[in-house]
Amino acid sequence: MNYPCGIKKDYQKQISHGNRGMNLEFEINESNRYYLKEEIAVIHKKPTPITIVKVDYPSRLEAVIKEAYFKTPSTTDYNGIYHGKYIDFEAKETTNEKYFPLANIHKHQIEHLRQIKKQGGIGFLIIRFSKLNKTFYLDMNDFLFFLEK
Repeated sequence: MNYPCGIKKDYQKQISHGNRGMNLEFEINESNRYYLKEEIAVIHKKPTPITIVKVDYPSRLEAVIKEAYFKTPSTTDYNGIYHGKYIDFEAKETTNEKYFPLANIHKHQIEHLRQIKKQGGIGFLIIRFSKLNKTFYLDMNDFLFFLEK
């Protein structure tokens, strides 16, 4: 990823099904820290909504969640504000070299981004082809046009 001011980041590429997307997420979070520091934008990763069922409390500082489940489907990965406009986007990573599987974007995420655009917000996808080391920005208008055709 091309960071502002020519910053270069080297990281260990460890792509497995369990941590797929973690390198992309790390880079986006680094960019968001820069944007915040330079007062360009305020963008944060959204937490995944979960309901905690069982917690072990050996001590207050050592509480461990033992059982939890997803409360509701999460919408998108990131949101915030950029130049007075609401911004919302989803980041996806694939090991596929030829195409991005549309099944990786859930129907509720598409609908959420459609609503963001309808209200005048900025909505898009960031798609990383990890084996090719290529990352793409896909504006929601272009994505919706593609889906309709």
